[in-house]
Amino acid sequence: MASLKVSCCSCSIAVSSHLTFLRDHSARFSLSPLCKNVEVTQNGFPYTTISLPKLQLQALGKARATVLLSAKMAAGIVNEVLPPLLDSSSEPPPVFDGTTRLYISYICPYAQRVWIIRNCKGLQDKIKLVPIDLENRPAWYKEKVYSANKVPSLEHNNEVRGESLDLIKYIDSHFEGPSLFPHDPDKKEFAEELLSYSDTFNRAVISSFKGDGIGNEAGAAFDYIETALSKFEDGPFFLGQFSLVDIAYAPFIERFHPFFLDVKKYDIIAGRPKLADWIKEMDKNDAYKQTKGEPKELVDVLKKRFLAQT
Repeated sequence: MASLKVSCCSCSIAVSSHLTFLRDHSARFSLSPLCKNVEVTQNGFPYTTISLPKLQLQALGKARATVLLSAKMAAGIVNEVLPPLLDSSSEPPPVFDGTTRLYISYICPYAQRVWIIRNCKGLQDKIKLVPIDLENRPAWYKEKVYSANKVPSLEHNNEVRGESLDLIKYIDSHFEGPSLFPHDPDKKEFAEELLSYSDTFNRAVISSFKGDGIGNEAGAAFDYIETALSKFEDGPFFLGQFSLVDIAYAPFIERFHPFFLDVKKYDIIAGRPKLADWIKEMDKNDAYKQTKGEPKELVDVLKKRFLAQT
């Protein structure tokens, strides 16, 4: 009979990176903790990641199928085969057939926000990715799906919604999985402040792309982030624990960090230890890592968009 050993630690990021099934040997589970991390040793079960709430609902002696189902639905670690881009020659999906679809671009930071929360809440089986080629986008996307003709958009319950910050809140509140928005009044207020500031942050940083040096606005924006990361001491994230705020900022800092190193020879984490720690912790999050692009590719996209005529 298989046995379970459960132990807790304070780590807030899952450490495994892939999901395998039906391997007949002793293996470790690391629970994906949007709250706390729990490690489980289970003889005869695969190495994977399952969520704490799912485990709490299970009796420890339940059959393998139950545990595997929980693993599959857990926030995080499903090695997903990503679908190919749809372009102007592609046929549209059967829109409004009851399938929930997330329309994204693999290189768009706004779309990446929504892709991250989908993964964090373990919704890979509930929300289908539909990647759009933005340089050769299909006409049907504007005509049949989203008249704004941009990504991300979410097709759910026979409606299509857009705007990345609205969508991460919508998915958090309308789908299963641990909530990533705080209930604590002080954290909730600060979360709203940081989400509202995110566009200002992005504009300030991008404004420095074409000038010499980093610029006062960009420097002040990164200093603001460093200060914000110092507000709560119960974890390395903006609100202490991982939340929607981290999801909102991660795709942009993922791009700004290598861009400034390459173009400006400036390291945004120099003298900003909280930001450095935050980046390290985010890079341990497998649900986020699955959405990351190659740094060189991300830098090349920014160069093409913002520096092509300089």
